[in-house]
Amino acid sequence: MTDKSADVLPYEDFDTACRAVLAHLSERTGLGLWMMTRTEGEDWIVLQAEGNQYAVTDGDVMRWADSFCSLMVVGKGPQSAPRAAEVSSYRDAPIGRQVPIGAYVGVPVMRANGELFGTLCAIDPDPQPEALNAELPLFHLFARLLGSILEAELHGVELARTLQAVREEASLDPLTGLLNRRGWNERVEIEERRARRYGSPATVVIIDLDRLKEVNDRQGHEVGDDLLVRAGQALRAAMRDTDAVARIGGDEFAVLCMESGADAGWRIENKIRGALAEAGIEASVGWSARNPRQDIESAVIEADRAMLDEKHAARKEAASD
Repeated sequence: MTDKSADVLPYEDFDTACRAVLAHLSERTGLGLWMMTRTEGEDWIVLQAEGNQYAVTDGDVMRWADSFCSLMVVGKGPQSAPRAAEVSSYRDAPIGRQVPIGAYVGVPVMRANGELFGTLCAIDPDPQPEALNAELPLFHLFARLLGSILEAELHGVELARTLQAVREEASLDPLTGLLNRRGWNERVEIEERRARRYGSPATVVIIDLDRLKEVNDRQGHEVGDDLLVRAGQALRAAMRDTDAVARIGGDEFAVLCMESGADAGWRIENKIRGALAEAGIEASVGWSARNPRQDIESAVIEADRAMLDEKHAARKEAASD
């Protein structure tokens, strides 16, 4: 294959296409920093950054509400501001007081369902010529193209999760049919790589059955095993097919919900509590959302801590009665 023919081959994935777009726009416009970002709750996640005018790198997380982009997407500021200081909403924005921004351009990157994914944006410390406004159609084109690639890739991720669930039989707990500890660890590792690439939110829930040892001692292990099986069935039925549900210890279960952040955490917790209560199962439950500055394993630790706090509080209350 010649170098010339290699130049027309499709990009391997969203990551490489995005890097090529940012490099092209950086060279074409000369702006000091180009970024592909994702918004998730209060967080503004830098998926990729191109330029050396600011100390911003891939994976940085800032406050969405501080940004020019948060104003732009709701129509409170223009998509192109060659002289950002002349736009009152941008002049008063917190990020403008944190770093020098003489010029700004930003366009939304949308999902197929109409939801905002993030932004394709750029800033520069110096004001720019008004000719920057004429480049907006090109910026829109790149944002839509990247959005199309992203949509196809995220759809592929969902299909991969479904296929993965089918292939995980070797990592299943023989009693409950859920993922075992090994399967859980593998799933967390895979999803963390995806979360870092796409800025995907995630929620982890840890569930510990109450008084299982007491049931085993008083009623026998067959009754205890039946309790574990019913708990597993209730959890699996309550969650989506693409959610990871695992038995990670003797009486401990874990759930990983991707594309579900802090806003969905309480809903997921309540759904799990309701499913267990309907099955007649008492349990302590804790949850945590993945912090984009950390990883899913950190969320597992926080969720486990929340579950233990609930269990200790219940024991303390029972002891005082």
